[in-house]
Amino acid sequence: MGSELTIFLSDGQTFRTSSLAQGPEMKNTSIQSLVDCGTKLYLDSIDPTLVAQNLEWGAVGATSNPIIISGLIRTGRFDDSIVSYMDRGQDDGTICWSVTNDLVSQAQKEFQPIWKRTNGDAGWVSFELDPLLEDPTVDMPHAQRVASYISLGKKWAAGHENRMIKVPATPAGLDALEELAAADVTLNVTLIFTMRQYELARDAVWRGAQRRKSLERFKSVFSIFVSRIDQYTSDHCKQLSAESQGQYGILNAKRIWAANQEFWKAHPTPLTQEIIFASTGTKNAADAPWKYVAALAGSDIQTNPPDTNSAVAKSSEIFTRQVDTQFSSTNARELDAAVDVPHMESTLMEQGVAKFVAPQKQLLDIVREKRALLTRA
Repeated sequence: MGSELTIFLSDGQTFRTSSLAQGPEMKNTSIQSLVDCGTKLYLDSIDPTLVAQNLEWGAVGATSNPIIISGLIRTGRFDDSIVSYMDRGQDDGTICWSVTNDLVSQAQKEFQPIWKRTNGDAGWVSFELDPLLEDPTVDMPHAQRVASYISLGKKWAAGHENRMIKVPATPAGLDALEELAAADVTLNVTLIFTMRQYELARDAVWRGAQRRKSLERFKSVFSIFVSRIDQYTSDHCKQLSAESQGQYGILNAKRIWAANQEFWKAHPTPLTQEIIFASTGTKNAADAPWKYVAALAGSDIQTNPPDTNSAVAKSSEIFTRQVDTQFSSTNARELDAAVDVPHMESTLMEQGVAKFVAPQKQLLDIVREKRALLTRA
């Protein structure tokens, strides 16, 4: 058993790496069946320890966000980097982004061989742009938010072969996509809950891509959040039958996946334009931890939380392609009748932006605390 480290997950929860299998169990039958049926595993963390472990499991990419960065800084493992940036006179906000850039770059190096082997179709690490651009307490004109997304996206993409720039499907984020795609920035459009958001994002990215000199390196992904939708139906659609409750997230994700397949079949590109099934950790204790992993297995990308991959590894499940299996027409009709999609989108986006902004503020607070502590030391 290796040494125990505390890992901070993207939802703010923690677990320890000792809960992950070590040694022979790293080559795991359940996870291998998931990969073999067509799923690309991405890790919802850039913790160096977890990156190494999940690479052995077959992960081919990773993503980052402020919660993950905050957790890593809190461990003290990167104090030397913080001191180095302090010595250079950087302020707290600049240190946040310097350390984030370092950690994402380190993960990129680990996945670079995969990126090269697949000619850029996998091996990506996502870098999230400043969530404070969406801070509802700041009176920032829409055009300024859009311009900031474009300038920051170009800045943090420059010089990085296998870095995706993560942009949320907010009004400002969506309006920035065409210019970013046209500027050869590889995009991960996140915080997508509905077909409307997906289509707006996809069409904007495609318009931008067509303005490039070449489509040879064009790659994009669209992150569809799954479990948060089932949290919404649990709160707002209590009339659903037991058979349908907790299923709309899967139905919605399958529909968007099918639409993505159809669109890119009509608009072929050298690299695959993919869906990321995100928010795949279960929130209902009665559900199997691999509920969404199994239901969406077989194509495109899953960014599973580390504890979800751990549960899969410990299971005896053998995964088969399910992403394009028919959904019960009876359940689908019941779900469509019960779910107010515009209300769902507005509710989940309001919650999503709050979850997007607060961790960045917490990250700034942690760096301030680190500065005070390290200065006294």
